[in-house]
Amino acid sequence: MKKRAVFIVMLFLGTQLSAQSNWEKFWKLSAPYKKWVLFHPFKAKKALEISFEAKRVSDSIAKTDLLDKDMAGGQADAFRHAYWMARLRQNIGKRAAFSLGKAHEKDNYITFKKHLTEDGIIPDNASKEMDLYNNNVGLAFTQKGISAGKNEIIYQIIKAILMGDLKVIKKDSLGNFLTCDGKLIPSEELLHSWKNNKCLIPSNK
Repeated sequence: MKKRAVFIVMLFLGTQLSAQSNWEKFWKLSAPYKKWVLFHPFKAKKALEISFEAKRVSDSIAKTDLLDKDMAGGQADAFRHAYWMARLRQNIGKRAAFSLGKAHEKDNYITFKKHLTEDGIIPDNASKEMDLYNNNVGLAFTQKGISAGKNEIIYQIIKAILMGDLKVIKKDSLGNFLTCDGKLIPSEELLHSWKNNKCLIPSNK
């Protein structure tokens, strides 16, 4: 059964990749992603396409003045997760989208344990909680099979961010992390610290 699932993954994981490169790509995935792909082999290709799309769209939004341009705990980061989930639900369904979001956060914990970075910073519990919250908000914008246009989804998510319906991590004007009391968190306290004093706030603060 497992060999059959892996074979299906090789067929569906990439859009224009050879079987060999698909195989190599699959085995480079972390355990949470591998598990998700094995349970959703027929949805893996579409999920990969949507993930690339979400990255492109959020990068484009970050170059405008619509949001704060902060891809590591800011409004642009919140947008990326909400848009990703909205488009995933539209294409692969709510449960598959939700479980892929959880797999992503489990992968981030592995990244933390390896002292690696995501978007220039080491992942931590605050970023995980922020992402999961924004993922859930994003799931509410679409339904599977209902073809809301991309521009409408983008507009609705930006509107929600500016109304404070999503979460961001509290920072000062220089991008330094702050506690909920507005105190600067020394960088050494954040180094290799999964749980820290970072503060989640509404996305319009």
